[in-house]
Amino acid sequence: METTTNPADVPAEIREEFAELQVGSVDVLPAEELLSQLTRARREGRPLRVKLGVDPTAPDIHLGHTVVLRKLAQFQSFGHTAVLIIGDYTAKVGDPSGRSKLRPRLSDEEIAANATTYVDQAAKVLDMDKVELTRNGDWLGPLRMDEVLRLTATVTVARMLERDDFSRRYLANEPISMLEFMYPLLQGYDSVAVKADVELGGTDQKFNLLMGRTIMEAYGATPQSILTVPLLVGTDGEQKMSKSYGNYIGVDDAPSDMFGKVMSIPDELMPTYFSLLTGAGRLEIEAFEAGLRDGRVHPAQAKRDLAERLTTLYHDSGAARAARAEFDRIFKEKERPEVVPEVEIPTEVVKDGTIWLPRLLTALGLASSNGEARRLVEQGGVRIDDSVVQDVGREYDPTSLRGVVLQVGKRRFVRLL
Repeated sequence: METTTNPADVPAEIREEFAELQVGSVDVLPAEELLSQLTRARREGRPLRVKLGVDPTAPDIHLGHTVVLRKLAQFQSFGHTAVLIIGDYTAKVGDPSGRSKLRPRLSDEEIAANATTYVDQAAKVLDMDKVELTRNGDWLGPLRMDEVLRLTATVTVARMLERDDFSRRYLANEPISMLEFMYPLLQGYDSVAVKADVELGGTDQKFNLLMGRTIMEAYGATPQSILTVPLLVGTDGEQKMSKSYGNYIGVDDAPSDMFGKVMSIPDELMPTYFSLLTGAGRLEIEAFEAGLRDGRVHPAQAKRDLAERLTTLYHDSGAARAARAEFDRIFKEKERPEVVPEVEIPTEVVKDGTIWLPRLLTALGLASSNGEARRLVEQGGVRIDDSVVQDVGREYDPTSLRGVVLQVGKRRFVRLL
């Protein structure tokens, strides 16, 4: 293994690059090795190969997924090679990280469709013209059994059980399949295949990333260094961003929805979102945080600026400005949007000649279930022509609802036809 570089011998521009890469990072392991790699890369005129593997297990991504993509884009900005691996093969295995049970297996058709949309959405963050885009099925699919056995021999069961989620399940006498044990090995073999110098991932990937070092060493390759980024807290300010928690901001959200969702985050999350999601440099991040601390910037103004900046990244400046104006019109000036979508009352919600409002909300996609719709009404979150709905059990004559504006929450409006 190559020795690390004495920090005193590192050129100032490399130290600055290293400092920028550390912003928004949690772990850089082993300590100082990345600094040595950056120094050697500059000296030898060879960019680092920076690997990120993503399994296309869902058709869309949210801002939580973009945290690590922005870190990869940052390496790109310093002239390094971004190696994006679409895990079409590992998606069949399923990453057990943070899971209490085996993931359901996806079909080849589902994986292929998800991979296409994932790449399209990743292009909103990365310069895809300069990305080395690969699929790990190209090398994992053809592996012979003797090569698979060689791979499994690189790691002991005891080492696998050092992983927190495996350890918890083992002690609780919960099943752990051999398939799940294979996932970190396959991810590590990816690093061998693409000759990775650095691998990126979320903090929940730390075990898998370190496993890559072990496997690379077993195959006679120089072990990669690793850099982890935090898991983004969702708009509720409590749990990690996830569609299942309903606290996510999708990269394909409409401008008004994206702007409004950013405006809904707790004030204390603003520095984190600015640091992890905007691509801002270290000095700009420090200035943003200082402005909030010393009161030079009002939190409401800072949040609007943040929401406009993020919306611009995924749409354009015109759409972001329009979303900001629309938001202010609704919330500051208490007016409706200039354009209210018109929808027909679905015939299936009319039962015995009347309409139960929660059923209508669910049918229109304004609530995920009748239960959620009931809660929205009970919490005063539903209005008909600016009047708060009081009675969750009331049945409406369909003719009385035609032409009215139905408002759910603070941002969703429809006119019923």
